[in-house]
Amino acid sequence: MAFAAALPSSGLFDAMPASAAAFPLNNALINQRADPHIMKHSNGMYYFTASVPAYDGLIVRGASTIAGLATATERTVWTRTPGEMGGHIWAPELHYFNNTWYMYFAAGTSSDVFRVRPYVLVANGQDPLTASWSVLGRIFTAFDSFSLDATTFSHNGTRYLVWAQNEAAVGPGTNLYISAMSGPTTLTGPQARIAVPTYAWEKVGYTVNEGPAVIIRNDRVFIAFSASATDSNYCLGLLTANATANLLSPASWVKTPTPVFTSNTATSQYGPGHNSFTVSEDGTSDLNVFHSRNYRDITGDPLYDPNRNTRVQKLYWNADGTPNFGIPVANGALPVRLTSFNFPDRVVRHFDFQARLDANVTTLADSQFTLAAGLAGGSSVSLESANFPGRYLVDRGTSVRVEASDGTAAFARLASFTRRAGLASSSAASFESIANPGRYLRHSSYVMYVQTVAAGTGFSDATFVLD
Repeated sequence: MAFAAALPSSGLFDAMPASAAAFPLNNALINQRADPHIMKHSNGMYYFTASVPAYDGLIVRGASTIAGLATATERTVWTRTPGEMGGHIWAPELHYFNNTWYMYFAAGTSSDVFRVRPYVLVANGQDPLTASWSVLGRIFTAFDSFSLDATTFSHNGTRYLVWAQNEAAVGPGTNLYISAMSGPTTLTGPQARIAVPTYAWEKVGYTVNEGPAVIIRNDRVFIAFSASATDSNYCLGLLTANATANLLSPASWVKTPTPVFTSNTATSQYGPGHNSFTVSEDGTSDLNVFHSRNYRDITGDPLYDPNRNTRVQKLYWNADGTPNFGIPVANGALPVRLTSFNFPDRVVRHFDFQARLDANVTTLADSQFTLAAGLAGGSSVSLESANFPGRYLVDRGTSVRVEASDGTAAFARLASFTRRAGLASSSAASFESIANPGRYLRHSSYVMYVQTVAAGTGFSDATFVLD
């Protein structure tokens, strides 16, 4: 169709390497912004929008880096007025195609704030921060009912819309649907129901599949979605289809039977969900953009608790080509993986609190460490476990373990390192012991030690790529 032919594929959906260097970012990125959507434009700029606590309008921020969005000026580009779109305003997304900026969002009416339907704004210029925005129209689906969270993507020459909607014949709650599009507000052809909440984790508090987010990698189309009530039970699920399959056929989609991203008590992140995907500044890392709260217990309706904060962390990829979301990491700097320089399919991880070098670590957080301020002070660093905050890699002579500090100066020194340019490659990193200068964190027979190393193999064993 002419509409699809005019649509270049977004950079988000093109093939790209799965590994990349670490990048600086602190969470939470933006407080009190739920349902976050970040897109990287062809000019290198990042643009952000999200639901605001008052649910009364639509906002945009822009910056040359993701971290820059935290302090970027926020512009309200549209505010509700009494009438058809005078109720709750939810879950905006920014999309650019046909050389035009569009914002997809959901709106209720003044008389019934929950009579929510999908709409589209259009910008009259090429800069979404300065352009004037106006209502292009409503998206009409096959039946008139509660519907929201529309997202759009282009694949193999066709533009699609995916959204959440209640269907009376199915029962209470929301399901996910997909349709081809013939225009930015117009659906064409069959509208297929591709997901219905059936598992217990999708039906806590409310029966929900919503907030679809699409990423295409490794010859597959993945749709992350959110499930259950918007409290600590909120979580992400995953649908998968082959990239050559008929995406309009429900049979093409397979739902992962367990949630892929859930609340984590250790990191104090609750209800992670309603995500979107973007890419790092260098274009080599996929990033998961989502919201969560820093506490579990909520007084009153969680929908009106304002403290769903925008967060960003790296999305990793398993050896089988599936996404690995890991856990919602703690506030502060992002953790990294230490990938072996000479065994690039292996990473440092803990198992039974002992540090090893393993391949295909699907329990992602076991292999993530935050480069924290060194317990020994000065310019040193300590490697803090992502899934056991407060536990650090510590030299125990015959092994390296993940342990909690006992508060002594001796522990602090044994758990602190000087980060050096990589002994085998200056673009990588090596970690020299504070307690025993001249000794480095290294692997031997796939077990981690702190030892002296010699040039050649020893230097390679003590060099890591931070990913």
